Amino acid sequence: MDTGQILEEAYRRINELVHQATDGLGHGGLVYRPEPGANSIAWLVWHLTRIQDDHLAALAGVSQLWEDRSWVTVTGIDRPVEAAGQGDGPDDVAAIRPGSSEGLLKYHDAVMRHSVAYVRDLTPGLLDEIIDRSYDPPVTRGVRLVSVLSDNIQHAGQARYLRGIVDRLGI
Repeated sequence: MDTGQILEEAYRRINELVHQATDGLGHGGLVYRPEPGANSIAWLVWHLTRIQDDHLAALAGVSQLWEDRSWVTVTGIDRPVEAAGQGDGPDDVAAIRPGSSEGLLKYHDAVMRHSVAYVRDLTPGLLDEIIDRSYDPPVTRGVRLVSVLSDNIQHAGQARYLRGIVDRLGI
């Protein structure tokens, strides 16, 4: 397996987890929060997808998919391009109320396809390129990709956990 294939496999696994958390889930299950300060499946999936869209678009030097405002109609989520969920409080989380799991998954799947197309051709040399000198040590392309993977895997796991709760409660 080469570098691109490993990264492609990792990003595809996030996509599988997201589908397991959301496939066939109704509105009540998407927005269920075990307590007022908790995240919902909808917010977790939207946030992890926004992070992936934002960060990988920047690495690839292309526009984020979320810049196409037709995603507001598809997902039922109207947040600005600058918003990706970092710093969101309970009210922001509660405001993420997608029209359906299908719309949210369409956005996630589109981002995943762009991510996979980008990482597929990465070489070890490209992973070592410094892309952000504002940190000490500076951040390389590889470190940023792993950071996105780590964030996404954690949130996808949280969404799967919530899905188990939602299913047991019959929501």
